[in-house]
Amino acid sequence: MLVIGVSVLLGSALAVQAAEVLQVRSGTVLQIGDGNRNYTVRLACLKVTTEANAEAVAWLRQQLPRRSRVNLRPVGSEDGILVARVSRLENGTNSQARPTSPSANASSPTAARANAATPISASAISASAIAATAKAPSPDLGQGLVAAGLASWLPNCTS
Repeated sequence: MLVIGVSVLLGSALAVQAAEVLQVRSGTVLQIGDGNRNYTVRLACLKVTTEANAEAVAWLRQQLPRRSRVNLRPVGSEDGILVARVSRLENGTNSQARPTSPSANASSPTAARANAATPISASAISASAIAATAKAPSPDLGQGLVAAGLASWLPNCTS
């Protein structure tokens, strides 16, 4: 029973850790963090012209404010850069998705005592984690850039 509780607790903690947008570096390149590492990610199968790059950056920044949670679907890598299809998770930022834990949001002594007096059960955490990660991702950002007329699909790209 203890093993199941610990695996549910650890599994839910891992599920809540999602990739977050740290920076939009260009019309096709994002800096993504997962809590442990930072990754440079290039949007798969897209070409943005030099003239449209500034508009594409502005569009991506509007769609992906800093700390937006995203779903990465890797298709390969080129020159050490991860190439992936990227979708924003519907619930947006990590602050909306994190379940409350006694150590996490104890900003005042009263809140800390209240949180300490109310332990969180493994079933409550797993339900919160499922609710946080079960949201369907929005359409691929590449599709959005193409639909906005800011990018085009690369020929012969099957990923």
